[in-house]
Amino acid sequence: MGAVVSEGFSDSLPLGRSTLDRDALSRDRPGVLEDAWADPATRVAVLAGGRALLTDDGAALALLPTAVLPEPALVVYLGRTTEEGDPPAGTVVLGAVYERPPLEGDWADLRLDGARLGARDAGLFAELLGLANWHRVAAFSPRSGARTVVGRGGWVRHPEGFEAEASGEHVFPRTDPAVIMGVVDGHDRLLLARNQAWPERRVSVLAGFVEPGESFESAVRREVLEEVGVRVGACQYLGSQPWPFPASVMVGFLARTAVDGEVELLPDGEEIREARWWSRDELAAAAGSELLLPGRTSIARAIIEHWYGDRLEGDW
Repeated sequence: MGAVVSEGFSDSLPLGRSTLDRDALSRDRPGVLEDAWADPATRVAVLAGGRALLTDDGAALALLPTAVLPEPALVVYLGRTTEEGDPPAGTVVLGAVYERPPLEGDWADLRLDGARLGARDAGLFAELLGLANWHRVAAFSPRSGARTVVGRGGWVRHPEGFEAEASGEHVFPRTDPAVIMGVVDGHDRLLLARNQAWPERRVSVLAGFVEPGESFESAVRREVLEEVGVRVGACQYLGSQPWPFPASVMVGFLARTAVDGEVELLPDGEEIREARWWSRDELAAAAGSELLLPGRTSIARAIIEHWYGDRLEGDW
């Protein structure tokens, strides 16, 4: 079975999907959070401890009227719905963040449940979790050390006081880019590795953060060389998706070894404990029994199945 070049690879990634209009113009309006919270038509996605509340049937995120919710620790403006249904298109959606669950119900984990949510809810969950994680660590300005407060619908923080807001000393949400790559050798075999911290049988493709002054492609080549001692040449961009754990975007590639012959793998012994080349037949036979592959919410799973050309068994 040969590799399949899938159209819309990026669009098919579980956390890369979204139908929400983020409505940036509205979120910058003074008083937008107070006005939206007071509007009975507004709906709220609820986050507590990094988990989001689901509907009673567990099929979607619960989007609740503000009247049924206690005062949250943080409110952010997520955007407006664009699809007809419940709620109707154009409905303002806020995110409410709590330290502890404010209501009884089923609470979803984005890593585990993102792939089974629809596009609207996968996008909402990723957006809300990413913002909540940023607010958690941005209580003080990295420039002045002053305590910061929420502004612009939850998309900016600034030192307390109107003068500081007017001065332009703003702290914006940050996203840390990381490359993730399926590495293929001259025999069209895929490299899978086991991290030092993982239990037996768990494997994935390689990944690493992009360093300052480095392109994505250079980061791919550096990380592969550092972790398994292999030089790669051509790097084909596949797609990207947010990974708010706590604040990353995963940029996916398929990379090929610089030489066509047999390539020895030299795991670094610090991050990577084991590494091996797998043919498609070998991987199909081992998946789910000898090997546990990344969960279906991850871009790692999408890269592996993109190379394989079909779905595989065995999740973490």
